[in-house]
Amino acid sequence: MTNGRLSGKVAVVTGGASGIGLATVRRFIAHGAQVMIGDIEGDRAAEVATELGQAVGSRRCDVSAESDVEALFEETQNRFGGVHIAFANAGIGSFAPVVDAEVPDWMRVLEVNLVGPLLTIKHAARRMDKGGSIVLTASLNAVQPAIGMSAYCCSKAGLAMLAQVAALELGPKGIRVNAIGPGLVRTGLTDGMWLMPQIVEEFDENAPLKTSTSTEDVANLVAFLASEESSSISGTLQLIDRAAHTMRYPNLLARFTDATGTGSQSS
Repeated sequence: MTNGRLSGKVAVVTGGASGIGLATVRRFIAHGAQVMIGDIEGDRAAEVATELGQAVGSRRCDVSAESDVEALFEETQNRFGGVHIAFANAGIGSFAPVVDAEVPDWMRVLEVNLVGPLLTIKHAARRMDKGGSIVLTASLNAVQPAIGMSAYCCSKAGLAMLAQVAALELGPKGIRVNAIGPGLVRTGLTDGMWLMPQIVEEFDENAPLKTSTSTEDVANLVAFLASEESSSISGTLQLIDRAAHTMRYPNLLARFTDATGTGSQSS
């Protein structure tokens, strides 16, 4: 059941053409907002905008390129008349033991997962005249380490701190900044895990709540943080992980090695 709690609001969603981003675009629309999608998959973003109607626009955007991010917010303001909500959701992952890490791969993860949200905050906040809400997609891995995921974990931990610093700086302007920390959610980024059921089973074993988390569940949390219902919440990391942070993260490297029969050696 939806209501108009975001009526009159204009939102920007990066990575909004699929997964958590798309679910959030749909949720924002259901609550009365107008939405601009920024996504590196520009054609897919345009298809979503066409499907959802006049309340949705789209623009191709590489969030690691400041010119793209600035143009995304400029077009949003020109089309819809302002910016009240920003959801910095675009992200990527990488997988390698620390001793095998390649610097270009590490840097690309940081550029998208950490610099991208920084640029989103920067250009959103400049256009928020009377308060606003900015939400960043961090991860359970902001607080829980995972073997083979050093770049991803560090980028998400940094993102959680970025939310605190931005909340500290922007609070006097009435702008709230929060991060969310999903656990395992089935999206295009994680779809491959379902090809090996033992991995999903291990995630389930290490989550005290024996449910599942959908993209719609995460979108509900983002919509709450975007609304005035959360008017006193800022500078937080809101985990949505079935309490998995109280246990341990599966050893994905070992699972992949077992499944493929390969190992990793370093000199």
